[in-house]
Amino acid sequence: MTKKSKIRILIIAAPFAFFFFIYSGRVYPGISVAGISVGGKTPEEAIKILGESVKKPDEITLASQGDNPQEFKIKTQSIELKYDLEETAARAYGLGRTGNVFFDLETIINSITSKTNLGLAIKINEEALQNHIFTVAGQVAIEPVFPSVKLVDDEIVVEKGKKGTNIDDVKLRADIGKALSLMESRLTIPQEVVDPSISAEKADSLKKRAENLLKKSLTINFEFQKFDYHQEDLLSTLSPEGYNQELISQIIQEIAKGVNREPQNPVFKFDQGRVEEFAPAKNGVRIKIDESKEKFQESLKKLEEDQDEALAFEIPVEETPPDIKTSDINDLGIRELIGRGASTFRGSISSRIYNINLAATRLNGILVPPGETFSFNNALGDVSKLTGYREAYIIQDGKTVLGDGGGVCQVSTTLFRAVLDAGLPVIERRAHSYRVGYYEQDIGAPGLDATVYSPTTDFKFKNDTPAHILVQAYPNTKNYSLVFEFYGTSDGRISQVSKPVVYDTSPPPSDLYIDDPNLPAGTIKQIDWKAWGAKSKFSYSVTRNGETIIEKVFYSVYRPWQAKFLRGTGPIN
Repeated sequence: MTKKSKIRILIIAAPFAFFFFIYSGRVYPGISVAGISVGGKTPEEAIKILGESVKKPDEITLASQGDNPQEFKIKTQSIELKYDLEETAARAYGLGRTGNVFFDLETIINSITSKTNLGLAIKINEEALQNHIFTVAGQVAIEPVFPSVKLVDDEIVVEKGKKGTNIDDVKLRADIGKALSLMESRLTIPQEVVDPSISAEKADSLKKRAENLLKKSLTINFEFQKFDYHQEDLLSTLSPEGYNQELISQIIQEIAKGVNREPQNPVFKFDQGRVEEFAPAKNGVRIKIDESKEKFQESLKKLEEDQDEALAFEIPVEETPPDIKTSDINDLGIRELIGRGASTFRGSISSRIYNINLAATRLNGILVPPGETFSFNNALGDVSKLTGYREAYIIQDGKTVLGDGGGVCQVSTTLFRAVLDAGLPVIERRAHSYRVGYYEQDIGAPGLDATVYSPTTDFKFKNDTPAHILVQAYPNTKNYSLVFEFYGTSDGRISQVSKPVVYDTSPPPSDLYIDDPNLPAGTIKQIDWKAWGAKSKFSYSVTRNGETIIEKVFYSVYRPWQAKFLRGTGPIN
């Protein structure tokens, strides 16, 4: 480097060196705090100046805008406002001293030419301030009304929507902090007008779409679970732009709560010829959220555009196998689910519910060896008060009377349905004398019931599979349902059960009133309930490897049933 070059550098550097020498240990020029100049001062001097000049406001006023402006005052004492002067002075002194030469130089030049005004460092009780903000927001914000479709007295009603006002809570908090740091006592509340309303033309278009969804339904299936959505549910998903994405996401997430599960290893505890504890291996399951939402919207669109009254789809899932298979923990051939039957008993009296639960529990864990014929009566044993059953209504000698074990036929009926689903030969089955509403609750028609009454009436089936069959019962007294599952080894058979066909219906006889001197005069007590007579039939076929191994039609004849009342003729007490 030449001597002249060195001189030029010294000439250029000299002013900077002088500047940094002068402001060594001092705040750079042009810097103020809340309008109070502290440039050229040491941090200690800055603290003293600020201490003499800073005045904490008693309150800060928040002003709203719009047609109905309001003012809200927050006492600074209520939020425990404090100014940290030492921290403030340190921040002022730190400007231009980050260690990044180019950035610091830019900061210093800007402070000199444009001035820099810092806020005071403040300390606030955040919880108290947030409570004030929530109160203010609650009084200023106006919830917008989004367009919606409702069914009112079987008529489609479209709500066009109304504008509202949103409050940005985060920005309001930041604005309050900034105002207080600058010793300002008033600010404008940050508001945003939201107008989701639609035109009359769009409302008419939405109404036409909604009309296409009337009396339609969508069912989402997974294994044995069903999630049903009817017209009101479907209407709520409509939006002017297509479909309410947030609502559809909520629907799918709610389904996921009932579907998602971790992989489950099997449990099998065998003792004295009976399975005492059993749980099959189950794959872990996770719903594919995005794909499910797409399927939901595709189904909605199809329901809108086509004549279909009902659609269903299987929800897409990802599966993870368990570490252990069911077949790994037993040598009886209990490998997989081969059949399932279900029924409901809503409206049952408490003693009937008790008996259903008791009988189902006593059949749980029974093993049916290959080649053996299962007898319901033999498996269940004695049904009486001596074995724990209570009195509930039964059909006996052409009458509905209270008898021990009323409700056991719910169990035999459900077992019958599991046998049909498993594709097993039915050896003995008899329908009830008259139609019983419990057995039509979930299928909507009579014909899939099986009555039992030991020792004269039994239900029997044969295990013609190559392995044992494990009977598992799942009574649920809270939602009034009963499920039987059969576990064994599938030999490839496929069962098909048609829907019951009802014909030759006949009305019930006129109500019968029977005088009863044991009841006070004027008292009426119903002891039997009317039911229409009917005949019912359904077909049952089972194929294996393309060959039909069972082909049968089940017939049921239900007599019309008369309502009977006891009419009191005795003395009135």
